[in-house]
Amino acid sequence: MKRIGVFLSGAALALTSSMALAGDPEDLLPPAFRNPPPQPAPTAAPAPTPTPRATVGGTPAATPVPSGGGVSAPSVPSAPQGASGEAGAPSGGGFRLPEGFPTLEELESMESDEINEVLGLRPRFDIPPAARREVERVGVLSSAEGGFPYGSLEGQPGRLVEASLRALDGPMVSRWGHILVRRALASRLNAPQGMNPVTFAAMRAQALGAMGEGAVARALVQDVDGNNYNRSLTDAAFDSYLATGDILGMCPVARLRSDLREDGDWEMLQGVCLAYVGEARSADRRLGRTLGDGEAAEIDVRLAQRYAGAAGEGGRAVNIEWDGVEELTPWRFALARALGVEIPESLLEDAPARLRLNDVLIPATPLDQRIGVADLAGARGILSSSAMVDLYSQLWASDAFEQGEKADAALLRDAFAAGGIAARIAAMRSLWGEDALYGRKVLTAYAAARIPVSEAYVDDASGLIASMLSAGLDRNALQWGSVVPEGSEAWAMLALAQPERSENVSTGAIDSFAGDDASADSRKTAFLVAGLAGLGRIDAQDFAAFGEDLGVDYTRDSAWSQAITRAAAVDNPALVALLAGVGMRGSSWEQMTPRHLYYIVSSLNRVGLSAEARMIAVEAVTRG
Repeated sequence: MKRIGVFLSGAALALTSSMALAGDPEDLLPPAFRNPPPQPAPTAAPAPTPTPRATVGGTPAATPVPSGGGVSAPSVPSAPQGASGEAGAPSGGGFRLPEGFPTLEELESMESDEINEVLGLRPRFDIPPAARREVERVGVLSSAEGGFPYGSLEGQPGRLVEASLRALDGPMVSRWGHILVRRALASRLNAPQGMNPVTFAAMRAQALGAMGEGAVARALVQDVDGNNYNRSLTDAAFDSYLATGDILGMCPVARLRSDLREDGDWEMLQGVCLAYVGEARSADRRLGRTLGDGEAAEIDVRLAQRYAGAAGEGGRAVNIEWDGVEELTPWRFALARALGVEIPESLLEDAPARLRLNDVLIPATPLDQRIGVADLAGARGILSSSAMVDLYSQLWASDAFEQGEKADAALLRDAFAAGGIAARIAAMRSLWGEDALYGRKVLTAYAAARIPVSEAYVDDASGLIASMLSAGLDRNALQWGSVVPEGSEAWAMLALAQPERSENVSTGAIDSFAGDDASADSRKTAFLVAGLAGLGRIDAQDFAAFGEDLGVDYTRDSAWSQAITRAAAVDNPALVALLAGVGMRGSSWEQMTPRHLYYIVSSLNRVGLSAEARMIAVEAVTRG
């Protein structure tokens, strides 16, 4: 039986009446009141005049009606006889407790919120009527703030949108694709045809969480009132709060709708929430019961007990032992980070990337560990270039680290402020490393934009242009067009990045690029051709010829290509963005095909998302 809430007043009196009788009560009356003067004997009241009584079926009614204004004393009925003839068994219209109602002993063992549920006292709403929100236009970004129009998907088949959202169950190969899909998912949107709006919000939050965007997912679920939550939104919300280390953020919904889940994590959350509303003893009992019943592993309960104890009324210390723990779950990761408990390195090494990326979202994570995953977060699109610079700047300014631990921060400082241009470029090359890490290119984007255009630095132009375009600084990058040689990688990126072009790209320049392409299977060339064709910068005959030379069937049909082409044909940017995200699912550019890139770039360009189309095409050539 599910346990809940506060004692009914009658039950409370029954439980405490024995306490009132313990010991002799102190007499607080003055002496004059202990021996009051004798009072005159009361005069006898006149006998009531009999009054005719109503009859039911010829039988006189049993209740007399007093006359003369007097009030008759209520008669004490005899003990009712039950069906078996036992005294005290209610029958007829007597009060009867519901079947299965807890006994007095069971009520004593329950927590206050458990009793509330048994007695039906749990409120359905925790928001005043005037402040309650409809489940329409749920999201974070309005169209005025860069989001998609609220009606973008409401006329679309719910099954198509649902299939697209379900397919967005992990990271994307493209940083710019990630940014575009995040914007679509976070927009204030109405639900499509035939889809429950709360479920629609839940699926968007789940997709955001799978991408590593826990903070955006949390903002999205907070746009729905707690009384409207269903199971799927509860799961998505719980995941988002754990991803950001905001354990208590889920408490309003957990306490209002405690029946939405019944697993161990939910029970532990209930206990933690009790502690932070001042019911420390109830919290301790609930967490202890969760451990005793085997609903959660010991490490999970111990972390919850430590967190609950931080509410200020914890009565005992809680030791955290990781011995025997083989897996790092979202619950363990979030609570350990929030509590400052060190996580064994072996568990961190085996943790999925999605869990490690939460370090950049949890404020309690130590700064050096946040920076440890900042490069991956920047490459994925979770962190902007300015956010990465801010993290490294904090490291440089901190007195908690030795100079050796600040080496990368010192290089970033030199990239911005070293005395000479050559020294600044050298600092950037050191940060990029031999593998030309894309996350570091994002980090140095604004430093690269400060380098003046000069033929003296043309050998570094490719890295500088890639760095600038990783953050969308296309105007700065295009200034290098006058000095980079035609057919070079720097030229290829600029040919794709141009907002407008008056004439097609020459086939000779593409051939020159292909001649120097050292990528496996000429993938960079295949991506360049796909991007140029998608943007309409080579004609159809040249496109077909390049496809034949490269062995790529760019226009082969599939269910996905038909869907994204149709969405572009009806001019629906939001649906095109979601379907483009489906085509970019993966953790490595090795999983991306030139054919997918062509359909993505051409469809985005067709619905007016040309800036995103250009940056995705550039990124493909840079990282392909």
